[in-house]
Amino acid sequence: MFKKKERIRASKRLLLVLIVVILIGYGLLNIPSFEKILYPYPNQKIVEKYAAEYGVDPLLVVAIIREESKFLPQSQSHKGAVGLMQLMPSTAQSIAESLGDKSYSNEDLIKPEKNIQYGTWYLASLEKVFANNLVLVIAAYNGGRGHVQEWIESGQIDPNNVQQEEIPFKETRDYVGRVLKSYQKYIKLYRT
Repeated sequence: MFKKKERIRASKRLLLVLIVVILIGYGLLNIPSFEKILYPYPNQKIVEKYAAEYGVDPLLVVAIIREESKFLPQSQSHKGAVGLMQLMPSTAQSIAESLGDKSYSNEDLIKPEKNIQYGTWYLASLEKVFANNLVLVIAAYNGGRGHVQEWIESGQIDPNNVQQEEIPFKETRDYVGRVLKSYQKYIKLYRT
């Protein structure tokens, strides 16, 4: 009888401790400074410099960097995309030509300044092509401008009422969702 009462008391204490831990954890997750650990903003000055120069929301840029490379400048995808914004060397070479950057080399892609500059320029070009439609811009950043234009021309997606669920490539569809979620978090945490 005594052991049973002791077990019940121990269970109640354990439950109380568990409830306190859950409440503290929930409270921490709702503290903006804690959330900033999960949604950091490294290279902020560089991002803001090029976002202002090319007319792109810097918080969209940082959301893309978070999802593309987790802020690791030397990241490289299995498809060959490189750096913070995961640019393909061929895309970066084309951007360099558009910008008149004769000193560009593929090694520059691991340098945060050059990668962010080129990635932000590319985002700005996608915003022009897709009339600032955020879902289409993000989808094109991941799945390629040509694929998104193809989906529009074939009627697979309606550019005037595009739904994330309609994006034909699962990888791109999931990517759009992740970037949009991160973007909303960045807006909540950093927009003043």
